[in-house]
Amino acid sequence: MRRWIYTHFGSTIHVILALATVLLLAVLSWGLISSNLLAAVFAGAGLAIDIVLAGSSLLIPDDLRSQATERTLRVASGTLSHMAGGLTPENCVAVCQLLLPETTASAIAMTNETATLAYVGADVMSAHTGEPNSAPTMEVVASGRMQTFNSLDKDEPAGGAVAGEWDGSADAGEAERHYPIGIIVPLMVSDHTVGTIKFYYRFGREVDRTQLTIARGFAELVSTQLSAYELDRQAELTARAEVKALQAQINPHFLFNTLNTIAALTRTDPTRARDVLREFSSFYRRTLESSSQTLIPLSEELEQTRRYLTIERARFGEDRIVETESLEAGCERVMVPGFIVQPIVENAVRHAMRDEGPLRIDIQAVFDGDDVMLAVVDDGNGMDESVAERLLEGSSQNSSGSDRGTGIALRNVAERIERFYGRGSGVEIMSKVGEGTSVTLRLVGATLQVRHP
Repeated sequence: MRRWIYTHFGSTIHVILALATVLLLAVLSWGLISSNLLAAVFAGAGLAIDIVLAGSSLLIPDDLRSQATERTLRVASGTLSHMAGGLTPENCVAVCQLLLPETTASAIAMTNETATLAYVGADVMSAHTGEPNSAPTMEVVASGRMQTFNSLDKDEPAGGAVAGEWDGSADAGEAERHYPIGIIVPLMVSDHTVGTIKFYYRFGREVDRTQLTIARGFAELVSTQLSAYELDRQAELTARAEVKALQAQINPHFLFNTLNTIAALTRTDPTRARDVLREFSSFYRRTLESSSQTLIPLSEELEQTRRYLTIERARFGEDRIVETESLEAGCERVMVPGFIVQPIVENAVRHAMRDEGPLRIDIQAVFDGDDVMLAVVDDGNGMDESVAERLLEGSSQNSSGSDRGTGIALRNVAERIERFYGRGSGVEIMSKVGEGTSVTLRLVGATLQVRHP
């Protein structure tokens, strides 16, 4: 309200000063031409005063711009912090409380597509929460266009700039009946109306072009922040879907092999069969939990990898797989996406193991400035450069159609790392036929994801 008064007051002063300047110049010219010294002196003095006043008034816009910028940034920051959690009743109440002082409205409400989520006004806060959307609100949801409403009786003048309004009282909500004049603006995400912001006024004269602009601007601000929230939510859902897809690719063959191993052990070594079954149960429980978590400590991912190797040793023999870990102090607390080490280790077991002799796998983690380097190194069969390139492209299928899962797993890991850690993150494969393979993950800025004990 104060900003609106200052703006209009400043504009009025500028108009008056301009008219006074023109008049005084005319008087000064007339005094000089007619040799009327007294008139010329008075006109000159008036011009001097006019210049001083004009100079002073020119300071107001800079001050106003500074104040307006500060207030705008504060509002934007406040709405961003609240809308980061989406269109919830609690967030909407906070946004309405933040926006109301920036307008001349008597109340502000926010809705989703069907009902009021928050109401903040001069009467009772949140009194109308949960109320189904009124007819004019539903029209805005359907059309995606801003609309004013006037639920006054037809004999009572509305006043103000409310052209193109909804002008009936039937199907009006409780708030519309309490405040008969208002503006309803859609909240848009990807060209879809997800809700509205409603500004309520007591008198039609309060709804001018400035208020319409403010209402539209606030709605665009909130819509942008809701779009950002939706993008983040979709990215998280995509990441979880990719984990589930990776699990579906790995689980079937691992499941059947493990069950066959346990079945065989029940005849030859029942105690060992029970231990393997316990590890298998823990492995799958953590696998399912990892699919619902965004980030987990690296120590948990390594613990899950060790469970996997325990099961595979029961299948191939204790001396066939030798696993070691070399971690720089503190790396175990780095937060990582679940399911990024175990799939790489599984690929080594499936494809790098020779017909005879042990397969040695070393898992390494070190800090590299703000980044973390995580590597899985084996001394197995290795591969040529063309196969390594196909792995990162998402396919390692050869002419016989085998080895399909290897590339899918590595490409999945690479995409999730880049999504979580940003540009520069990724997977690098170095391998030599007959000597082994090193798969290195660079986690950019991962030191910021260290969980403190």
